[in-house]
Amino acid sequence: MTLTQPTTSPAAVAVREACPSCVVLPGDPGYDAARVAWNVAVDQRPAAVATPRSVEDVVAVVRAAAAHGLRVAPQSSGHAAAPLAGRLGSSVLLRMHELTGVTVDPATRTARVTGGTLWADVVAAAAPYGLTALHGSSPDVAVAGYTLGGGLSFYARQHGLAANSVVALEVVTAAGELVRASESEHAELFWALRGGGGSFGVVVAIELQLLPVADVVAGMLLWPLERAPEVVRAWARWTREVPETVTTSLRVMSFPPLPELPPFLSGRRIVVIDGALLEDDHRAAELLGPLRALAPEMDTFARMPAAGLLAVHMDPPGPTPNVGDHAVLDALPDAAVDALLAEVGPGTTTSLLFAELRHLGGALGRPAAGAGALAQLPGAYALFCVAVAPFPEAAAVGAADARKVVDALAPFSGGRSILNFAERAETDASTAFEAEAVSRLRAVRAEVDPDGVFQANHEV
Repeated sequence: MTLTQPTTSPAAVAVREACPSCVVLPGDPGYDAARVAWNVAVDQRPAAVATPRSVEDVVAVVRAAAAHGLRVAPQSSGHAAAPLAGRLGSSVLLRMHELTGVTVDPATRTARVTGGTLWADVVAAAAPYGLTALHGSSPDVAVAGYTLGGGLSFYARQHGLAANSVVALEVVTAAGELVRASESEHAELFWALRGGGGSFGVVVAIELQLLPVADVVAGMLLWPLERAPEVVRAWARWTREVPETVTTSLRVMSFPPLPELPPFLSGRRIVVIDGALLEDDHRAAELLGPLRALAPEMDTFARMPAAGLLAVHMDPPGPTPNVGDHAVLDALPDAAVDALLAEVGPGTTTSLLFAELRHLGGALGRPAAGAGALAQLPGAYALFCVAVAPFPEAAAVGAADARKVVDALAPFSGGRSILNFAERAETDASTAFEAEAVSRLRAVRAEVDPDGVFQANHEV
């Protein structure tokens, strides 16, 4: 990361004066550290960085920014920061990672999650009560951004999107007002925030419905890459038959020979199937039988505390430079498998860390009762490709390799997007929604943020 030159605007200075304890400007000590996202490949250069520690700080920053013609870009962990690169010169980057906390109510099976809290903290707080949440695959993803974008968990085929588990939200609006949005309060804003993205305000708290799941059958199966043609086709057939209690992903992965990696990963190219089954042990074993018949070299599927599911997917344990691309597939016939393997299978060379297919369908494909803007997720599989990008040249190669896979599978895609996976700035946010929902989202935004104060990764 290169250091910034100390250039500031009068508007940015006014924002710092409104909240001097939480705002840093270019040239200030701490500015360069404050602007770094989890995806450290993204060079964020905002007019100011605010790190609020209270709701009052958020209100002060939003009011000052709006009054002086600056936009506000809320960000918690910054996993999906890539679309903001080069777009923050007239914006205050509002880093929410210091405004955190979780309160669980076991009687109502709900959790109140503050600001930039990570999923690891929510899962840990819920576990003593035999509860869990529709969390993501990574423990250090923040609840807010994940949920506003829909939220795709390993419980999703039975329980749907995380966005539709939201009971209420507390939001600072473009006018700098703190409001509560629920079914009975600011109902249109409540609808828009559940899956509609971050264009509508700063979410300072979310109330979530929890699941009565204390333990789960989960784990992974692993094969060397040369088994990919057999394994990918078998998984594709298997996913067409399993009940919606089963949510899994398949990844073709490539690892460099690094000493910090375990031997079963270091310097290897492999195929991994992982996920969760909300079944008893006997039924889970029956369902896993066809995959186990393929004789994986590693099989970790077993009953575990629900909190253990956060480690199953082996996501990077800390900030990582990366680039990626994605698509939603309507089917995975043999021709689609052939197209995937032609890019990342045996005999190929790729810079991708992984090309992943996540099984959709089940509850994801049905409109949820009382749903928000993202009522369902049409499609059969989500395709997500990621490359590690420690320097610009690697980022260019990785982005090109990810695009090659997406393009190869384009004949099997209907052109829909998933905001949680949309790494490219040019992604049209409207492709994540039904046409009627897009019109309604734009109407809500015109009502709550007519001047476009808030800057989301993907704006409707």
